Amino acid sequence: MMKNTLKRMLAVMAAVLAVLQLNAQPGVFLSRPQTSPHGRTLTMEETILGHDLFPESYRTVWRPGTHGLTSFEDGALRVKNALEGTDTEILPAEKIETVTGNDGAVFSRWLNRDLAVFTGIAAEAASVQSEYYYIVDVESGTLKAKFSLAPEARNLVLNPAGWHVYTKGKSLYFCDNFGNEYPLAVSENGDITYGQYVSRNEFGIAGGIFLSPSGKKTAFYRKDDSAVGTFPLLDINSRTGTLVSIKYPMAGMASENVRLGVYDFASGKTVYLSCDDFGHDQYLAGVTWTPDDSHILVHVLDRSQKHMRLNLYDAADGAFVRTVLTEDNDRFVEPQDQVWFVKGRTDEFIYRTDNRDGYRNLYLCTLDGKVRRLTETDADVAYTANDGRKVYYTSAEVSPVENHFFSVDIRSGKTERLTSAEGWHNIDVSPDCRYFTDNYSSLTVPGIADLCSISGGKKVNLLTAADPLADFICPEIVLGKVRSADGAYDNYYRLVKPADFDPEKKYPVIVYVYGGPHSQLVQNTWLGATARWEMYMAQRGYLVYVQDNRGTLNRGADFEKAIYGQCGQAEMADQMEGVRMLMSLDYVDKDRIGVHGWSYGGFMTISLVTNYPDVFKVAVAGGPVIDWKWYEVMYGERYMGHPDANPEGYAKTSLIAKAGNLKGKLLICQGAVDDVVVWQHSLSFVRECVRQNVQVDYFPYPCARHNVLGRDRIHLMDKVTMYFDDWL
Repeated sequence: MMKNTLKRMLAVMAAVLAVLQLNAQPGVFLSRPQTSPHGRTLTMEETILGHDLFPESYRTVWRPGTHGLTSFEDGALRVKNALEGTDTEILPAEKIETVTGNDGAVFSRWLNRDLAVFTGIAAEAASVQSEYYYIVDVESGTLKAKFSLAPEARNLVLNPAGWHVYTKGKSLYFCDNFGNEYPLAVSENGDITYGQYVSRNEFGIAGGIFLSPSGKKTAFYRKDDSAVGTFPLLDINSRTGTLVSIKYPMAGMASENVRLGVYDFASGKTVYLSCDDFGHDQYLAGVTWTPDDSHILVHVLDRSQKHMRLNLYDAADGAFVRTVLTEDNDRFVEPQDQVWFVKGRTDEFIYRTDNRDGYRNLYLCTLDGKVRRLTETDADVAYTANDGRKVYYTSAEVSPVENHFFSVDIRSGKTERLTSAEGWHNIDVSPDCRYFTDNYSSLTVPGIADLCSISGGKKVNLLTAADPLADFICPEIVLGKVRSADGAYDNYYRLVKPADFDPEKKYPVIVYVYGGPHSQLVQNTWLGATARWEMYMAQRGYLVYVQDNRGTLNRGADFEKAIYGQCGQAEMADQMEGVRMLMSLDYVDKDRIGVHGWSYGGFMTISLVTNYPDVFKVAVAGGPVIDWKWYEVMYGERYMGHPDANPEGYAKTSLIAKAGNLKGKLLICQGAVDDVVVWQHSLSFVRECVRQNVQVDYFPYPCARHNVLGRDRIHLMDKVTMYFDDWL
């Protein structure tokens, strides 16, 4: 009896001590303790290329129009419905081989409920291999199409109606089910591009081909770069080196001209939409067909990105029909999505914006301009699906570092939360909206995949992932909050503590920073989204600190747009609040603080080390933006405005004038053929350091683009690590 009482007392004391230790650091709300110190440490190769060190995930695809989960196992196509207890082999391996004539054909995707796409390599000659596409009717078990494309074909969009669209070079083509090729739009010269992404992938643009719902027509982008300036990239692979010029529209300079064409496969005719609201300088995004193929909706945005019109066009002749709604903002409007039509309706759709109520919410709209808010939450949401009665979405309303699944009734507005477990949920809803797969993780949960009914009646576990780092030393990871510099927000951070952490010792700190738009580095996911390199450095005795700041994602419009006109200023102020919190901790060595980041993070790194030269001893910046006037027009002018309209902002944020402030050690790394942040940035900063007689270290990666990838990245991160080891 006394023995049990003593055990309970010790357990209570241990719990109290754990709480006291947790609260000793400001803002801590979650902590994952270090695993056994007897595990092994990561190698750099494992850190960069160790794909098996991520938790196992459950990968399936829904069969269109059903709630069957498709898997391709042992060469056979299967459909599973765990909730109903069925697991059906709908195409045996032998049948697939017989129908396709290829013993290596693998399942690729569904075209519709009955048509499955398989791909396989076939030998055309002794030295030639081609990838073939096989379209199989799974109900009849017959081959409906077989074709291959030329090696230079890209951006393939498969069409259930039989006309498959793709690009070759700068031109657009289509082929029939037998591979017979036909030109759709042929480039007139090197400045004209058809069927590819425009606006450098901004505004959510990922491609340039937009099939109609029936597949009988397709819309496509036509991009004219003739007015855009060029930038030379050095290719050292030729005998004497070659300059390769790329079209690069810089802030304040001439931009591309974009049009939207519509091609009718039956008539062979093309019309262009009359998108001329803002003349040459405009952006066309969010291209969406109406369900009946008759009309197209387009977000038309002016160059300043302060004014947007959602316009309706007639797909038959390209004529402008009406402006359905408008958005205006004195900072910027940023359409990121298409619109989603309500199932069973051709005149009612769902629209997402952060410009009306301060957060990215969903709105129910009609083609004649009626708008009603659907999601009544002060949090950013993302559309998932709808069944005509309810809209399904994920939201940050539980916490900005968690992602949960909800539904809202279209007519009554009643909402329901459909996930409860702590963490970040990735949702995939069945086409009939009866079921969903829920893949989630949290700081201490590697990964769980459940198959759930929307009604909540039943849930089946599909996967519970094992800890892939069980054999490694996994340092303690803390998630916490620190107040923003303006006092209006909590900014979330993670702190990875050194292996065998001892609070009586003092440790060097590496602040890893990105801090730019569209990013969220801190989430309640497995290990708090800790990158392997952060763990690698913690195993080597460093504290690693990562914090999101104003300007980043998932916190509402005012939080994101606080950076407008002065990129880096609010972000630095918020990062410094985190650094001051760190410096208040007894185990932080205030004289050994370093900072590292890439791209926007490289800009932030050099901003911090030159604006706070007495705080940061060592910095490593990769692919850094140095002056926003050298960055591309779509992104640069959104956040900084036009250089002529904001000369003070461009001058204040330029790092050229800050070069003379540098006191600590700075290493800059960059790909020499970077076509995102061109070489002019970092070389200009180095040139200014030479003028100021300020020492700076520089390491180019001769054949790398913006992101140094593959085995080159092992060398890069070894370089970064060695720099901190040598100087921090």
